[in-house]
Amino acid sequence: MTIALVTGASAGIGRSFCRELARTGHDVVLVARDRTRLDDLARELESSYGVATEVLPADLSTDEGRDAVAARLGEQGDRAVDLLVNNAGFGLKTSFFNSDVADEQRQLAVLCESVLVLTHAAGRAMRARGRGHIVNVSSVASYVTMGSYSACKSFVTTLTQSLAIDLAGSGVGITALCPGYTHTEFHSRMGAGMEDVPGFMWLDSDRLVRDCLRDVRAGKVISTPGAFYRSAEMITGVLPRGAVRRLSAAMMGSEGPSRERNGR
Repeated sequence: MTIALVTGASAGIGRSFCRELARTGHDVVLVARDRTRLDDLARELESSYGVATEVLPADLSTDEGRDAVAARLGEQGDRAVDLLVNNAGFGLKTSFFNSDVADEQRQLAVLCESVLVLTHAAGRAMRARGRGHIVNVSSVASYVTMGSYSACKSFVTTLTQSLAIDLAGSGVGITALCPGYTHTEFHSRMGAGMEDVPGFMWLDSDRLVRDCLRDVRAGKVISTPGAFYRSAEMITGVLPRGAVRRLSAAMMGSEGPSRERNGR
């Protein structure tokens, strides 16, 4: 039986990944900060799907947390992780210059540094045995310019595409998942009101995970769920960067970045 490790496992897209992977026969290593929620999820997965689970509480904004997860990803033999899902993340409600710089640094650590460190650890271990896959959860925000969250997610998307070249022919695949607005706890936890976002722009977390895993099996490097967001990906890819900036400003509205609606 293969082993998957999911960060940000206790809620939202991460929880959907855990359920779908367990349903399809993967043992799962669950990573998040909240031990109680991880234990509850572990019991659910074991009782519902008969898989083995491992709970690994870690704060990925810290060196200690990242190092603990990286060490687990580096293991070989019967404990080797065959699929890494880098999903942990959060967003800031305020614009860059209105945020506390410590919060900006914490966002950078979780969204960028942890992805880099864990991808490096998993990729080296997987490459050594010639198999495995890495999913880095990015966002459609990486296609536009909507605050520091977009900058972080652009790093994730670009890093993933670059590493796909490095990993070619190694037996190891890598995919950036770029969802838009998704029904999870993400926006409520950052205190963002989302009532004015049209219904057609919302994605279902369970479905986008199934679509992503289908793209993983197909060897796709970029997985953008939903026809609306795939169209947005194409449009922003051909527009001049100045036009993308103007479009981004219009999307953020007259109140500016303090009303960031960055999707996932």
